[in-house]
Amino acid sequence: MKTLILVLIVSLSAMCSSTFSQQTTSSENYAKTLNLGVGIGYYSYSENSFPVIHANYELDAGKNFTLAPFISYYSFRNGYYWGDKKKNYPYKYYYYHETHIPIGVKGSYYFDDLLNAGSKWDFYLAGSLGFTIINSRWDNDYYGDQNYYTRSSHLYLDLHIGTEYHINDKLGIFLDLSSGISTVGLAIHN
Repeated sequence: MKTLILVLIVSLSAMCSSTFSQQTTSSENYAKTLNLGVGIGYYSYSENSFPVIHANYELDAGKNFTLAPFISYYSFRNGYYWGDKKKNYPYKYYYYHETHIPIGVKGSYYFDDLLNAGSKWDFYLAGSLGFTIINSRWDNDYYGDQNYYTRSSHLYLDLHIGTEYHINDKLGIFLDLSSGISTVGLAIHN
């Protein structure tokens, strides 16, 4: 799995280098933007929302369209009340811990020209595709069903709608609402 992820990262880097060396004809340049955000995420089986850290680097891929390699991090735990009197395991809450690190590419289409947004605002729709590195474990003294929270897929998919307000030419603030992880943060333009 680690080899597959390494191959994916190298391939995405090579693709980004060749694709992004082309100049676009858009009236605004979205390229070379580092987006750093914090937010919340939610998956139905986790029962709660959880804090998220996210970073991506946007590069122009076409008129009003960017591709951004990304990485995120989040971790959560769930309690599960379990015991087995026959085997002398006491009934109590045992905890399942899970850490996710999604890695992939986010494609964004900007509607600024269509909306006549002006130079201070950006509006976009986006989709993210990648893989998630998942580390999961139960408390050491839990001997029940270890597959209670097991996920079957490491594929990462997310849909986004977002906006950015440009404070100046080098700095902006953004809000990215999505189907899994929503963030707010700083956009640093080169």
